[in-house]
Amino acid sequence: LYTMGVTQHTTGTEGVMSLSNLALLCGNIGIESGGINPLRGQNNVQGACDMGGLPGDLTGYQKVANPDALAKFESAWGVKLSDKPGLTLCDIVHKAGHGDIKFLYVMGENPMVSDPDLNHVEEALKNTEFLVVQDIFLTETAALADVVLPAASFAEKDGTFSNTERRVQRVRKAIEPVGKSKADWVILMDILNRLGVEKKYSHPSEIMAEISALTPSYGGITFERLDQLGSLQWPCPTVDHPGTVYLHKAAIARGKGLFKAIEYKPSNELPDADYPFVLTTGRVLYHYHTKTMTGKVAGLNAISPESFIEINPVTAKNLGVIDGSKVCVSSRRGDITTIAKITRNIKEGVVFMPFHFAEAAANVLTNPALDPISKIPEYKVCAVKIEPFDRVSDYV
Repeated sequence: LYTMGVTQHTTGTEGVMSLSNLALLCGNIGIESGGINPLRGQNNVQGACDMGGLPGDLTGYQKVANPDALAKFESAWGVKLSDKPGLTLCDIVHKAGHGDIKFLYVMGENPMVSDPDLNHVEEALKNTEFLVVQDIFLTETAALADVVLPAASFAEKDGTFSNTERRVQRVRKAIEPVGKSKADWVILMDILNRLGVEKKYSHPSEIMAEISALTPSYGGITFERLDQLGSLQWPCPTVDHPGTVYLHKAAIARGKGLFKAIEYKPSNELPDADYPFVLTTGRVLYHYHTKTMTGKVAGLNAISPESFIEINPVTAKNLGVIDGSKVCVSSRRGDITTIAKITRNIKEGVVFMPFHFAEAAANVLTNPALDPISKIPEYKVCAVKIEPFDRVSDYV
């Protein structure tokens, strides 16, 4: 199992290749409880990717550049589709910043806290002519929007989640959507109908049936089977297929395993005389991503109320920083003020910040350099300097 401590580097893909090398070498591919699996950043990231939430993919990783796949979807939907791959999130922000994107529709995402180099992100979002945000709360991103569409939370809608082991499970709503909020599929259906693309779904099970008809790996997955069995793991091509517990059981899909020779490459931005410390970012146990939901829970806020930066005692002593004091943290992209937390859990020369807190957003500092293959930003390494706040404020 690996997490974003592996992937959020400019060499993240090569890091995963190295793990694959080890798994192959040890014979841990194609066996139960073997293989390598990412622990994705959210509960349904796998499901979103399965459903075509990637720039070059349709559902089930069918490529938009594949004429046969594209023709199948065009026939089913009665529309003409582009055969050109789209843009990644970071590419979208980059192009918006340069005025190349006029309209942006953001669903369930809060890039004003979660993306790297937030000063640039804010400029890019403000540079779009029309920004729509669809979310369950008025996030920092929604505050910049021209139109906000109120979505329903997980407890207010039916559907499925798919996790990292390819396991599809039912989600059942506990209550009806509150106020004027609607399930995402209802909002999208309403917009399609207003645009002249007629869609008349009455229940998510009908959408699941369409997914099964168009997606070979989901071909045997229905609400009825999920209700009966509890879950199914794709590939599950037919309604009498039991699902696939693990892959490559008979043989590696490509015939033989592929070992990939990897050369060491340093991080994109390393410490120097001006910015002498490595900042790495991540999470705390008590908050989820940008605090859109957990920030509204009093008990969690009581345990983890504010931003902080973990500093090694030796580093703190050299800086003249004491535990609980305010510090100014700066990178080449911006600066923030946060609270020092002195701990031996962090190495000398390295500091850690959680990215949840918009009021002292760690991603103001982070480097937008990308892994050239996955296009994931290097959240885990950037160069910063740290100064006691009272020393900085003397010059402000």
